[in-house]
This record gives sequence, structure tokens and C-alpha cells, in this order.
Amino acid sequence: METINRLKENVEIILPENGLEEKLEQAKKENRKLIIKLGFDPTAPDLHLGHAVVLKKLREFQDLGHQVIILVGDFTARIGDPTGKNKSRKPLSVEAVKHNAETYINQLSKIIDIDKVKIVFNSEWLDKLSFTEVIQVLSKVTVAQLMHRNDFNKRFTENTPIAMHEMVYPILQGFDSVEIKADIEMGGTDQLFNCTMGRKLQETFEMNPQIVMCMPLLKGLDGIEKMSKSLNNIIGLTDNPKDMFGKTMSIPDNLIEEFLHLTTDFSLNEKQAIKNSLNNGENPMEIKKIIAKNIITQYHNSSLSQQAEEHFKNQFQNKKFEEKEFVPILINNIQQEKKTIKLIDLCVQLKKGFSKSAIRRLIESGAVQVNLKKDKDINTEITIKSGTKIKIGKRDFYELIE
Repeated sequence: METINRLKENVEIILPENGLEEKLEQAKKENRKLIIKLGFDPTAPDLHLGHAVVLKKLREFQDLGHQVIILVGDFTARIGDPTGKNKSRKPLSVEAVKHNAETYINQLSKIIDIDKVKIVFNSEWLDKLSFTEVIQVLSKVTVAQLMHRNDFNKRFTENTPIAMHEMVYPILQGFDSVEIKADIEMGGTDQLFNCTMGRKLQETFEMNPQIVMCMPLLKGLDGIEKMSKSLNNIIGLTDNPKDMFGKTMSIPDNLIEEFLHLTTDFSLNEKQAIKNSLNNGENPMEIKKIIAKNIITQYHNSSLSQQAEEHFKNQFQNKKFEEKEFVPILINNIQQEKKTIKLIDLCVQLKKGFSKSAIRRLIESGAVQVNLKKDKDINTEITIKSGTKIKIGKRDFYELIE
């Protein structure tokens, strides 16, 4: 039971609900390892903490002796994946796919035991399919089944074009599960449809269908969208320790618990103790420091995590400015249409949870300072540049960084 609970920790979706217990029991009876599949299209060369959420779960299966298969979608990357954002993703060249795949594989060793992983490329079987065989695979899926995918349904309803290759993509990904005889397919919740397609196809090929385990999508540094390189809101697994620390300190307070559960390797009891400390009034900045140091220790070492904390204190603590530590705010997270922004609009974005009228009162009462100078004009245009320091009220200090 302890093993089951550990494997289910942080998992958002398991299909079918009791599937994990059944698969583990099946493997025990047959005296074999489960085949755990994680597929990815090498569309960008850098892994980040969002990817790590799934990879760390794979490591747990590895530690229990099961076989992890990393499936590189070098074939599917060349045809283009639906992005889920009402448009298709552009296909990549063979050279780009090869470069990105090599980079991915090199970075996997930061989390999983790469020597025990089986790495396969779906071009190995998809390139060999004749057109007749492709049609036979497609015949096993109905248009109605494909239209259950949310973005397909939405685009169809809105009369937004859906190219045929986009509809073929999830079928090919599902066929990968048939080829490698997957017992479990892992992914983020945004991959639920594609993963369940693997179940459907395995059933049509009279195989025992894989179960699907979907991990939650870690939000990025903006606190809104999922962590994504294209949105420039990531903490990369290869980021240097100082950048890792500063970026973690820049997350909105409402992301603290999410980062605590999904990015750290504290025990359940340790996580609960930290959460209790936060709920009992501990300064959120202190909790972020704990999280940041843990992240750096995982991907670098404890010595570098300590150095990164010291660097942060030296860079963002200004004793002449009331000896307060400044919360770093990435300039990319400031929403503005030009290089300047009205003071009131900037403060609203910085001090989350405060209404515009409340911010107006703070400014007009002289409770806001920009670079040590009080400013009571809500319409003052503030230039968005690195190093700008803003004090709001008595306790909130921010510094814009690139």
C-alpha cells in the first residue's frame, strides 16, 4: 500500500481509476517489469522544471525496478503536433529534430538513471509503414473519437481550419504504444487525449490496454500559463544556480504551494511542516528561499545552493533602503504595450490581490516610492528597465530584473 501511495503522489489523473493497482498485480503474477512510456517530440532543446514533474515520477518507477522507455517522436515532430492553442505547430527539419533529441537525452540524466532507460525513436516503425498499413491504422479510429479532443472541437465549432495531418498525429502517437507494448503511459494533463488514444488502439489490436497517468502542469514564473519555453516563463534544468535562485524568488506568492509539492524533493512530512509554517504567518520570501535551495541542490549541489542564496542577499538587499530584501520581478512578466507604464498600473501588477482603488490611495498618500523617491502621481510614466526598485506600503519591496 505504501508503494501505491508513493506512486500516486501528485498524480492528477489515472485512467482507469484502479488501473495502477491492477498493473502492478499483473506484473507481480507474470514476474516481469512494467513498461512505462514517456513520449516527447523534440520541438525545443531545453528541459525545465515542468518536464521534471513527470520525469521524477518515472524515476520512482525506475527505483522499483520497472522498465522506462523514452520514446522520441522524431517522426511525429516532422509532421507537426496540434498545439492546443487553436493552431498547428510547424513541423521541424530532420537536423533540428536530431539536435533537440540529443540535447533532451543528455539532460534526462539529471533526474533519471539514463543507463537503465531504453530510448527508442518512432521513425523506426512509422517510416516503414506502407500507405496501405497507414490506412489500416487510421481505420481503427473514428472522426467522432477525434472530435472529443477539446482543441479540435473548439476549432471546428469556430470554423478554424484543422489540417488532416493534425488529426493523424494522435493516432500515430497511440500506435507507438502498440509497438512498444506499453503498460503505462505518462504525460502532463494536456496529453490526456493522446495518451488515451494509445489505450484505444491497443484494444483494437487485442492487447491489454495501457493505463494513463497524467501529472499536473506546473505554472510558469508568470503564475498564469503553464511553464513553457515559448512563453519565456521557465526555470531550466541547466540554468546556473544564481539564475535558478532568482527566478524561484520571483514566483508569485500564490504559486508557493504548487512549487513546494511539484518541484522539491522534500518528504511529505517536510512539505506539510513548510506549508504549516507558511499558513502560520511565515514570510513567503523565506519559504521561497527554502524551495529555491532545494531545487538547486537537486540539479547542482548544496554548496552551490548556499552560494546562490548569498548572491541573492547581496544583490537584492539594500541596507540604505530600510534594510529590506527586494522581490525580483522579471521584466517579461510585466504586461505593458510600450517601454513605459503608468505607476498605478505597475503597482497593481506587483501587489497582487489589491484593487486599483486601493493602490490609488497608497500612491496618493505617499506610500509608494520609485528608486527612493516618493511619487504621488498615479499617472507617472515609469520606464521598464532592470534595476528599477519600487516600494509599496510599509513591507513590499520589488526590483525589476531581466
